[in-house]
Amino acid sequence: MLDLKPSRLIAYVLGFFILMHGIAAVAQHEDDDSYSGMPLRQQETIRKSFNLSRAHKTLEIDNVTGSIEVTGSSSDQVQLTVNKTIRAESQPKMEAAKKEVTLDITDQPDLLKLYVNGPFRCNCNDGCRGWQGDRGYSVRMDFQLQVPRNLDITLKTVNGGHINVHDVNGAFSVHNVNGGIDLQDIAGSGQAKTVNGSVKVTFTQNPRENSSFSTINGNVELTFARGLSADFRFKTMNGNVYSDFAMTALPAREVNAERRGGKFIFRSDRFTGGRVGSGGPEIKAENLNGDIRVLERQ
Repeated sequence: MLDLKPSRLIAYVLGFFILMHGIAAVAQHEDDDSYSGMPLRQQETIRKSFNLSRAHKTLEIDNVTGSIEVTGSSSDQVQLTVNKTIRAESQPKMEAAKKEVTLDITDQPDLLKLYVNGPFRCNCNDGCRGWQGDRGYSVRMDFQLQVPRNLDITLKTVNGGHINVHDVNGAFSVHNVNGGIDLQDIAGSGQAKTVNGSVKVTFTQNPRENSSFSTINGNVELTFARGLSADFRFKTMNGNVYSDFAMTALPAREVNAERRGGKFIFRSDRFTGGRVGSGGPEIKAENLNGDIRVLERQ
């Protein structure tokens, strides 16, 4: 089998990347021109703290416009700060924004959920009739949290914000759309996906479970601790894949055939495989425009 030396190109241009997650939000830009028709501006800072029991395992943040920053600590509390910015066309629109866009908090034994709610959310019961396009205001919420290190995290945002996580050891599920993802000094397993932005991840302990990392427009950079043993699956179109680790090429997966309506439908796996060490959990990395780099932590 082919032995791919460190820092050598280990994959070539492959297939098309298919976006698996839809976007159910109206994109907003954060440059000043976007608010030229919204002269009114009001800011508010929300601060809260939550005591977590041992059974309290998961933090979920579902944002729409704004950034999310999470830092792990040795405390058993979650310290929350939200910087809320409202821009509006008029004072009545400002009052409507205050009433219609809320931060809903669910505090349960196994879940702390922070949910930005508003008319932009699709309510399946009313056929999405609540959203009528431009409502004459914009609400941005930027989250900053200190959390227990071993907390599992599920983070989502859509427009005008990045997601940064530092020093968290639990499982992670991180999704962005118009912004990058940066996970530093983490020790769990999970997934990190965005559309327009880079994905950068640095592990203090290598993943023990299957994990995946993807973007459409941006680089994917994964930095692992020494002693890595894993099976990689790579897919890119306009970019290359590089590795600091020696890899042994894995055989392509078999084509899946499905019979439908009297016809056979064949689906091929367009990923290139590479094994580091003796193999282990599957690490999947994919993008469309950008490079993929697998680095060794120094």
